[in-house]
Amino acid sequence: MMTPLQQLIIERIRREGPLTFADYMRMALYEPGYGYYVSGPYTMGWQGDYFTSADVFDLFASCLGRQLLEMWERLRHPAPFVVLEQGAGSGRLAESVPAWAKRCAPDLFDALDYRVADLHSGQDALHANDTPPVLTPSVIVSNELVDAFPVHVVEVRAGKLYEVYVEALEAVEAMRVGEKGEVGLREALGEPSSPEVASYLDHFGIPWQSFPEGWRAEINLDAIRWMERCAKMLRRGYLLTIDYGEKAKALYTRERLRGTLLCYHRHSANERPLAYPGEQDITAHVNFSALIEEGRRHGLRLQSFTTQRDWLARMGLYEELERRRVSDYAPAITDRASDRGQVALLQWYSLRQGVSLLTDPAGMGNFKALIMRR
Repeated sequence: MMTPLQQLIIERIRREGPLTFADYMRMALYEPGYGYYVSGPYTMGWQGDYFTSADVFDLFASCLGRQLLEMWERLRHPAPFVVLEQGAGSGRLAESVPAWAKRCAPDLFDALDYRVADLHSGQDALHANDTPPVLTPSVIVSNELVDAFPVHVVEVRAGKLYEVYVEALEAVEAMRVGEKGEVGLREALGEPSSPEVASYLDHFGIPWQSFPEGWRAEINLDAIRWMERCAKMLRRGYLLTIDYGEKAKALYTRERLRGTLLCYHRHSANERPLAYPGEQDITAHVNFSALIEEGRRHGLRLQSFTTQRDWLARMGLYEELERRRVSDYAPAITDRASDRGQVALLQWYSLRQGVSLLTDPAGMGNFKALIMRR
């Protein structure tokens, strides 16, 4: 049986024709009242469909706090020090970072004005141009935001680049494939929907013409619009964005035959984006070359581009881990044989495992941390 969102998608296709995958993904994730991010069915954390670095342990927040302290000092202590977190999700960072500042950097805490904004896609950045913020931010922060912007999908066939569209099935076909979850929907190839899509890979020097038949890639035009908006908001300050992805040459390789598009439902990954729209997350790796280039085009300078693992280390993650081992879990050291010591030891092991998750070079540790400055 079709859900209301599936019916809306099919009605739009019958009214307007096949949708680009970006338009389909926008409806699946952000359609008012029905999309995955706006209808309330998704949750973050261990019980939900996914978790972010901020949800693992407060150690991440302490590292972000140290980064903000460093930026505040380099900006010569502005007050108020407005930090705008975009795509705040559960809001845990917005709670944990000021709490860290209150304990560890009281001068920063006195100046800090930490604000949050939920973007429903990069398109929101365009609409927001008409309503400038009341206070200009000194820092814009995002953590695992850009990967969820809608993407166009392209595919190589016979040495030519096509775009992937989503079209409606006829009734008989819909009944046949409905058992797989893709009720009434299927992919179709067509000409690129815009010159921006058609020229994107060429712009970054990707030799897609030599790639295997059926090679696919994602193109995130909303990410470029988002960076433009952020650059216009920053009169003097920093942008810090953390996400999974690569620079263009490392992202768009012939070995990635099917691109990076993945769906997540209760910590289970799948490659069926047309299944259950509105009920699962859909993401794709970020092309950081596009963000850096657009930022520079609007006057930002690249300060650093590194892995989350290296960024956390530079922000004192391991020193904070050791400090907590000594101060918060002392019974695990001094009274290990007691029940209290055993509880502390288990808590310490859990914290250490959280750090391993954040820094695993085969996982979250390979996320990228981009800092740009005006």
